Amino acid sequence: MEGSIGWIGTGVMGQSMCSNLLTAGFSLAVHSRTKSKAELLIEQGARWCDTPAEIAEQSDVIVTMLGYPSDVREIVLGDAKSEAGSGKASVLAHCSGGEVLIDMTTSEPALAIEIAEKASRRGVISMDAPVSGGDVGARNGTLSIMIGGDVATAERLEPIWDALGSKWVLQGGPGAGQHTKMVNQILIASGMLGICEALLYAQEAGLDAETVLESVSSGAAGSWSLSNLAPRMLAGNFDPGFYIEHFIKDMSIAQSEAKAMSSPTPGLSLAIERYQMLAREGHGRLGTQALILAMAKEAGLEWRKE
Repeated sequence: MEGSIGWIGTGVMGQSMCSNLLTAGFSLAVHSRTKSKAELLIEQGARWCDTPAEIAEQSDVIVTMLGYPSDVREIVLGDAKSEAGSGKASVLAHCSGGEVLIDMTTSEPALAIEIAEKASRRGVISMDAPVSGGDVGARNGTLSIMIGGDVATAERLEPIWDALGSKWVLQGGPGAGQHTKMVNQILIASGMLGICEALLYAQEAGLDAETVLESVSSGAAGSWSLSNLAPRMLAGNFDPGFYIEHFIKDMSIAQSEAKAMSSPTPGLSLAIERYQMLAREGHGRLGTQALILAMAKEAGLEWRKE
């Protein structure tokens, strides 16, 4: 695929994803609210843009990888109580037509549909493409990419998907990628509860947890979270591959969508309560594997790190 890519948002995930695009030979411009987060990318060959508007003006494909739906709404649509509120500072307002806008933020399905409709009126194609695979998948270029949009554009963007992930699937029209990500987050939420319960059980039973993982990780209980996050729990490593506060945001979106469809989510509700407990204690910027701390505390146990 020819053309330049503009990327907005170089956090834990975005920085590694941008690095993979540069390694793949793409021309890349970047913007982040904190320029220091983009310094390594600039050294790698990315061009810095001072504003999202500059990204839009210089790019054929514009990618956003942000924290919250409110960030997406402000930066893409200009809907916020700020100077962006007029729309003049928004990405979409600075598109001339023919661009492709990809939002890879985990966001609200309804917002993805709204962006697609407003983009279409300006001659811009919008795709929602949230990802799964955490910081490990972002670094290794092995993310799973869940796409909402039209078939022809998804296929045209395949070189980008291939640079970022090992699997991309078009799920349907606008918003379908975000709905699929909600399925992903519901699965992870209940799975994390199970991992923490199991590790605490192993600890209290006097088992060697690393030896236990050697057995169960390769069996029917195996999962990405068990293989990648359980060892971090055992090591007492709670550095963020994905922030607790962002996971709470994701789970809250999923809970809201499920409620609107009368779809039951008891496991999701339990996970939200426990993650909110951590956030209230000031741990919102820890990684999601820190759930083990809340589970141990609730049970009156001490998590004895390896």
